[in-house]
Amino acid sequence: MTIKVGDTFPSVTLKHLTSNGMQEISTDDLFKGKKAVLFAVPGAFTPTCSAKHLPGFVNRADEFKAKGYEIVCMAVNDPFVMDAWAKSSDVGDKITMLPDGNGTLTKALGLEMDGTGYSLGHRSKRFAMVIEDGIVKSVNVEEPGAFAVSSADAVLDSI
Repeated sequence: MTIKVGDTFPSVTLKHLTSNGMQEISTDDLFKGKKAVLFAVPGAFTPTCSAKHLPGFVNRADEFKAKGYEIVCMAVNDPFVMDAWAKSSDVGDKITMLPDGNGTLTKALGLEMDGTGYSLGHRSKRFAMVIEDGIVKSVNVEEPGAFAVSSADAVLDSI
């Protein structure tokens, strides 16, 4: 079942790489009591994700912050890949990079994509959602191959 507006965001614990090594991070800590935008990409270092999706949010991070929103980027990649992508993209502390290495959160959201035809395995669909105090306020899922409704511009225009 796909997550929808009004749903409570799933409670999942994932692993991410920090300056102190591998650490657990829970979606409860990320989203409860906060305003956040979660955007997901099919994969780190993939063309549209690296050229448009992530850079759009990096470039407009101050505008999200001014509106009170934190930004989280998720991909079905391991913590080391997400850390390398963050460094190569100059993310700094503007965006929390959330690795969903086993696709646990992606499956809980009902937003998985079969990318085996492209040698990507099972990944996340490209999407963006607005979450306030753990409640989903909007969900914008892209059609296959598209990049419009989940862009930083589209999300900023909607909040």
